[in-house]
Amino acid sequence: MSSKLYGYAGKLLRINLTDGSIKVEPLSREVIRGFIGGRGMNMRMLYSEVRGADPLSPMNKLYISTGPLAGTGFPLGSRLNVSGKSPQTGLIGDSNVGGHFSAEMKYAGYDSIILEGRSERPVYIYISDGEVELRDASGIWGRRISDAYSEILRELGDWRAQIALIGPAAEKLVRYSGIFFNLYRPAARTGMGALMASKKVKAIAVRGDGYVEVARPAEFERIVDEIEEETYAHPQFWPRRIMGTSRILMAANRLGILPGNHFKEPVLDYAFEVSGEYLALKYNVKSMSCFSCIVNCSRFFLVKDGEYSGLMGEGPEYEALAGMTARIGNSDLNAGLKAISLLNDLGMDVISTSEVISWAMELYESGALKKEEIGLELNWGNMDSVMKLIEMIAGREGFGDILADGVAKASERLGKGREIAMHVKGLEMIQVDPRGLKGYGLGFAVASRGADHLRSEPFIELSDDPKIGEAMFGEGEATLRLGVRGKGKLVAYYENICALVDSLEVCKNLAENMDLLNYERVAKLMGAVTGLDFTPEEVRDIGERIVNLERAFNIREGVTRADDRLPKRFLEERIARGPSAGHLMELDRMLDEYYEVRGWDRERGIPSRGKLMELGLEDVILDLEANGIKLP
Repeated sequence: MSSKLYGYAGKLLRINLTDGSIKVEPLSREVIRGFIGGRGMNMRMLYSEVRGADPLSPMNKLYISTGPLAGTGFPLGSRLNVSGKSPQTGLIGDSNVGGHFSAEMKYAGYDSIILEGRSERPVYIYISDGEVELRDASGIWGRRISDAYSEILRELGDWRAQIALIGPAAEKLVRYSGIFFNLYRPAARTGMGALMASKKVKAIAVRGDGYVEVARPAEFERIVDEIEEETYAHPQFWPRRIMGTSRILMAANRLGILPGNHFKEPVLDYAFEVSGEYLALKYNVKSMSCFSCIVNCSRFFLVKDGEYSGLMGEGPEYEALAGMTARIGNSDLNAGLKAISLLNDLGMDVISTSEVISWAMELYESGALKKEEIGLELNWGNMDSVMKLIEMIAGREGFGDILADGVAKASERLGKGREIAMHVKGLEMIQVDPRGLKGYGLGFAVASRGADHLRSEPFIELSDDPKIGEAMFGEGEATLRLGVRGKGKLVAYYENICALVDSLEVCKNLAENMDLLNYERVAKLMGAVTGLDFTPEEVRDIGERIVNLERAFNIREGVTRADDRLPKRFLEERIARGPSAGHLMELDRMLDEYYEVRGWDRERGIPSRGKLMELGLEDVILDLEANGIKLP
């Protein structure tokens, strides 16, 4: 076997901010074979290196890693994961993002960047062809993302540099602040921005003139040609190219699963006026893409008239679009786009922000929260107040300081609204009502980073075709969106795939929504790129290994079955109207099946010793037992 490592840069970069030391480590083949890269590699390091730490202390670490396909020209294969212990939840912190940073990082010579310790003064990190500098960032500390981005580019004098940076919200340690890649690409979930800010790092800029070599070029090109042809021919191709995920808004309205007025209105009569279709017709001026992508699902919009005329930007995707319209009762698309742009520039997660604001709105509308407490009138769709409240949260001013820690902590601090706080394990719910999409709902409940659809995203459930469920899982209900049986198999199956593709760092457009990357094809792809032979069974096990490792991390932090819950509204209040009327989540039935499929203890949700042994996680067994956790 050749000693040369293909497909990877082959090096991990560790930067200790406390003493300014820089260390380069080789990427081991054992890590590649067990976890591939990206999310998997981050989780392996996080589990081993961070235990019991305060998430905002120097003991926590920030991991930025990509996979073997970034920089190779593989279509839709240039994403990366940002991971650490979450300042928002105290559990797994992780966020996946596209763009051009990951390919540039590989060309600069690194598969991973790991930040440790804490700097005494604000710095930004400049990585250029293997060289690493810590530069003074005092002049841009406190500046908004667009401003700081331009200033760094001017200082570097290199307009091809790729930059990851934080905004003023992160510097104020807003618990759901993110890291933004080139202005519009946020890794915003679970508070990775606050983690980076706690290390006094404003930005990371990378630039490289290197290249990535694949082991078997002819075989690699043949696989790429096959995938490109199938992508262009796929029925999902054109809708995704024209609207990206923004098209989900109208689809969710048709199914009666929109989060209108904080999940009280599943169908909206103004849905079209704030939809992806309307954006495509009236606002979009061109398409955009991540590095080497052929779908080009992102778009650039321009507001052409009204109060916000001239406003422009990339996106938005569905979560931002629905968050700043439907969820807060806003039918003014221009104002919604302005709010999204403001959130991006301040550096906050739009999903969490939409929850804390819509939660406060529901309390205000019911009379449980008064204007005197907020400092604003906060009725549904009051966008003047929404803009002000966003600024107050980012600056931790007044009532904004209460919301800046997330809806779970805000409800505790205020002593009201706990029963309508829409979160799982401290992470706010996305923009879909699980009562009308039950496999997704189970996925929210068990996701390792809290209420999150991208840990499983059982997209096939939207087929509503029992024949598919019967063929894939032996249970027709598994692929019926309102069905209950078979959901444990469905979610576990897609969780494993998501963990795998997040480690390859491939976009879920390709791997899940178009279903073009099965285990057999991934095994062939890994062989062509790395020269290391994998079987389909081995790559399948990698996904399952990562899911179990993440569960073990959370178990070590105290998670049990009692934490795999959904907000009370979804369990006890039936959807009032629309195509999903009368439904609620039958969570416990689905949880029992899920734990059984996973090989986890049904009462506590703890992975069994046999399952961990089967996945080669013997060190995790010893570690959990050393921490007093009895394994089934």
